Amino acid sequence: MRSEHLVTVIGIGAGGWPDLSGAAQSILTDSEVVLGSARQLDLLPPTVTARRVPWPSPLVTALPGLLEAETGRRVCVLASGDPMFHGIGATLTRILGADRLRVLPHPSSVSLAAARLGWDLTSADVVSLVTAPVEILGRVTNPGRRILVLSAGARTPAAVAAWLAAHGYGSATMTVLEQLGGPGERLVTGTADGWALPDGDPLNVVAIECGNGPVSPAVPGLPDDAYLGDGQLTKREVRAVTLATLAPAPGELLWDVGAGSGSIAVEWMRAHPACRAVAVESSAERVATITANAAALGVPGLRVVHGRAPEALDGLPQPDTIFIGGGLTRDGVLDRCLAALRPGGRLVANAVTVESEAVLAAAYARLGGELSRVTVQRGSPVGGFTGWRSFMPVTIWSVVPR
Repeated sequence: MRSEHLVTVIGIGAGGWPDLSGAAQSILTDSEVVLGSARQLDLLPPTVTARRVPWPSPLVTALPGLLEAETGRRVCVLASGDPMFHGIGATLTRILGADRLRVLPHPSSVSLAAARLGWDLTSADVVSLVTAPVEILGRVTNPGRRILVLSAGARTPAAVAAWLAAHGYGSATMTVLEQLGGPGERLVTGTADGWALPDGDPLNVVAIECGNGPVSPAVPGLPDDAYLGDGQLTKREVRAVTLATLAPAPGELLWDVGAGSGSIAVEWMRAHPACRAVAVESSAERVATITANAAALGVPGLRVVHGRAPEALDGLPQPDTIFIGGGLTRDGVLDRCLAALRPGGRLVANAVTVESEAVLAAAYARLGGELSRVTVQRGSPVGGFTGWRSFMPVTIWSVVPR
């Protein structure tokens, strides 16, 4: 590796220059160019004589050209805390490759917050509101849980408090930790429903102790009434079986074709923070419903495509898994989905009508796989007694095409 092509990424905290290691200080002093936020660049002393380049906005699209312009110079990048933990390090790795980076991390704000609070970091959930809306809290908020929130700025604590209070966690304890590790470090504590403090320092972490509140199950099969909709919903019991058949794995991408209320895509994404999904739906009203359900249930990153399959599938990223909940009888839908799967990918389709069952039966005869039928009965009042109310049986076909 030629040193002139090496970019060094140095993590820096609110404590600034005095908290950096001798190695980090030496590299910065010897650099020709230092890139970082205006706040980070201001932390460097005059002895660092390198040309200081503040980040442009938008940053990610400008980075490749910015770095290319500095090729051959000794370049340092300043990052907040640990560059590889919700930081710019991962972005630089994608652009330059790991072999062109040297990373010197500083303790992350999350590590510092856990140290100040005496929390076991392995038992707390960490979410970032720097690149995501506050609704992602819906995936991790549960009774007794601890959450550390990376803030987007001074207004984040108030937004978090409002969300918690609106979703049954008004009694949750919030601690805002500002300027961690720096001379202006400050901790402020209160409850979500009583949060009336003015906006503080933009450099903060919000620690949440949830206390008591509604349960948000981690396994598939959320209650049907957790979803808005017009009745086009995969029922809870069938949904649980369908998700088990889909078998979501971290990082995988699902196409939910004929998404209805979006329940399959939503619960796929709730299975793991790295799970991704695209919901395809032809009804504009249901598209709006899917978006609302995704936000309410903690996965606002669900991508919703308004259109009718198979045409609406053109241009979508290649899926690892596909679920077809509607549109099976439309010409080309099944074949287009089978052709789109990555090698080794899985397709699962549900049918409730005779016509759609016929499509699955023909596909099963041609391609094999697994075919099952699920019948759900729920207890309901019959006068002063209880009887069984049956839902339409659902046929489920799953296959890994060869």
